[in-house]
Amino acid sequence: MMATRAISAADDATGPRATGATVEPRVLDWIRDDFASRAADHDTDGSFPFENFAILHRHGLLSAALPADLGGGGADLARLAKIVRAVSYGDPSTGLVLVMQYLFTAQFARGRNWAPGLRERVLRSVIDDGALVNGLRVEPDLGTPGRGGVPATVVRRTATGWVLNGRKIYSTGAPGLKWMSVWAATDEDEPRIGGVLVDSATPGVRIEPTWNHLGMRATGSHDVVFEDVRIPDDQLSALVRLQDQHLLLDAEFQLRNALLISIVYDSVAHAARDWFVSWLQQRVPTALGAPLSTLPRFQELVGRIEALLYANRLLLERSIHMPDPAAAGTVKYIVTNNAVQAVQLAIDAIGNPALTRAHPLERHLRNVLCSRVHMPQDDIVLTGLGRAAFAATHG
Repeated sequence: MMATRAISAADDATGPRATGATVEPRVLDWIRDDFASRAADHDTDGSFPFENFAILHRHGLLSAALPADLGGGGADLARLAKIVRAVSYGDPSTGLVLVMQYLFTAQFARGRNWAPGLRERVLRSVIDDGALVNGLRVEPDLGTPGRGGVPATVVRRTATGWVLNGRKIYSTGAPGLKWMSVWAATDEDEPRIGGVLVDSATPGVRIEPTWNHLGMRATGSHDVVFEDVRIPDDQLSALVRLQDQHLLLDAEFQLRNALLISIVYDSVAHAARDWFVSWLQQRVPTALGAPLSTLPRFQELVGRIEALLYANRLLLERSIHMPDPAAAGTVKYIVTNNAVQAVQLAIDAIGNPALTRAHPLERHLRNVLCSRVHMPQDDIVLTGLGRAAFAATHG
């Protein structure tokens, strides 16, 4: 178990502020334990953890991915990984929203496809106000754009400017978002596609509370509806023809997406492992007269879980310190499937107690299963690996 000295609420408010690059381990330990104390309630209610993001902002962690010369934390990938791990161990729903924050704020900082003045305005709101940012891409008919297709969300030019209409589903963090980068197409004969930045307070933006998922229930991934939303010219990214959409791909974004999402779910597996080990140490059946942890079969089973998580740690550490964008999807496939297997091993060993809502293992199982829905999804990764193998041995 990861026991640490408690930090009081006063310490949290007045103690040493983190900067993202220099956050103290004790601060991350406190955040982890504090978020964990509320995770079950947010899961039960499906409520969005606003207080968690207020804490992260107070410690400078919502802007950790931004360069220091822009006023951000200047955290490298290794530091971001530590923050995401601590947060996700406590509450993976918060961890997933934080990953999206890091991905999209860093993308804005790189200045790709966005007007400079808009870029500065967005980043300043993140640093000063703790604004949350995410990209909304998935639609009811389109599914995820990672599999191709033209979005049904449309931005059209009118006599008075651009107007946006459409619906996005699985909009992670929707209740807390200030900025939404909306994947949309123009209504031209030959549509152009790209991002449209929307301030959530703009008239015509509406959140429908549709998120009632198996796991990651506190992410607030509701539908967001756009009805005649007026968009300033500078809030359109560089729009491209459908056949040129590869020009919008950001290799750094995709690498960090795969690795940081993997860490979210690996952290769930670690939390499950810690609860399972503690339960085995405390469970003393009458017929045995000793803790279940003394039985070789449970020692072997915990050893299997440890081996899976050890493999994850080695793979993630290598990928963080020696990044390989071409292998990021494979890393995500291996790490998330190992995490699922680790939690399932604990579930299988305990039986009924593992599936009661009185214990967190049931929640960890529901959360870790959600790892499979994130891009790149398993079938895409495996198909790519298979094609590469055939190509390498052709002829």
